Amino acid sequence: MRLLLDVEDTAVTRQTAEALVRVGTVAAIRLVALAVAEADDNRADWLQTGVYDAILGPDGVPYVAAACGKLARDPDEAVRCGAAAISAWADNTRC
Repeated sequence: MRLLLDVEDTAVTRQTAEALVRVGTVAAIRLVALAVAEADDNRADWLQTGVYDAILGPDGVPYVAAACGKLARDPDEAVRCGAAAISAWADNTRC
C-alpha cells in the first residue's frame, strides 16, 4: 500500500498499480482497489494511469472485469468502491 500511495513519487504509484493489475489475481487487484479508495485526487489519477497502462499494454489484461466483479461482493466497503472505480476505468478503455 505504501508504494501505491507513495506521496513522494507518482511514478512508483503508477508502476506499482500497473504491475499489480498485470498480475491479475483478485488479491492483487484488491490492493489497487483499496489504494483507489484511500487516494487523493492526484494519486487516484496516477493509479488510473497505471491501470490503463496494464489494460492497454501489448498483452492486455482481460481478467480485470472478472476480478472487479468478485470484489464487488467484498465485505469491505472501501474495496467495493475502489473496484467499482477500476471497473469504470476498464470500461472506458473499450470506447
